Amino acid sequence: MDMTKLLEDVDRLARDAGKAIMAVYRREFNVEEKDDKSPLTEADKAAHEIIVNGLNALPMGIPVLSEEDIDAFPVPDAEGRYWLVDPLDGTKEFIKRNDEFTVNIALIEQGKPVLGVVVAPALGTAYLAAEGLGAVKVEKDGTRHTLQVAGRPDATTPWRVVGSRSHPSPDLADWLNKLGEHEMLPMGSSLKLCVIAEGKADVYPRLGPTCLWDTGAAQAVVEQAGGRVETLEGEPLGYAVPSETLNPHFVVWGNG
Repeated sequence: MDMTKLLEDVDRLARDAGKAIMAVYRREFNVEEKDDKSPLTEADKAAHEIIVNGLNALPMGIPVLSEEDIDAFPVPDAEGRYWLVDPLDGTKEFIKRNDEFTVNIALIEQGKPVLGVVVAPALGTAYLAAEGLGAVKVEKDGTRHTLQVAGRPDATTPWRVVGSRSHPSPDLADWLNKLGEHEMLPMGSSLKLCVIAEGKADVYPRLGPTCLWDTGAAQAVVEQAGGRVETLEGEPLGYAVPSETLNPHFVVWGNG
């Protein structure tokens, strides 16, 4: 499997989905409510169709698990592979029109994200990563930067902590007290993991609910940039059982 070509194909699909999202973003739109009370817009649906159709057209025939059609997912293929898709991550940020939403596409193999694409269409940026290729950020003008996590801050420097704009956690204050001196950087969607990969933040504790598709693509970016995404027990956040869509609590660390 040519990972370079595959990464290019997935990047193109994510950007096409981003264009469809932005077409909705620039006008008035309706908001529905799903069974779990989370919001859904026509942008979510349009992006889902573009991505799923595009992934299904690729020659490998890898099954697709998308947030917007969980029931259509069969099982991983014989090699333990599947696509993991969040067509519009940060729908609440989309509705608030604060630009902090993303398109997430990951390739999972034997429970591990081995390729990830995160596109932030309103910001014009993208994060791309694959095993053997490392991780890069692509700016709005096409400039590419290799990503590398910052490493652990020294004893005199406060931790730069990323936190959610839309999902505050009552357990977070206790965790931060144990961490020590810190400063908070609020942010939405999978961009929270991406700023760790960029070296612009040091740690992101997520002590609230997330699903597999919220993290898979950005986890690939973090790991290929030298960081870690771990459960509170210190194990890598895994994807081997896609029927269990809820993630455990986890922490993203900007050091290896």
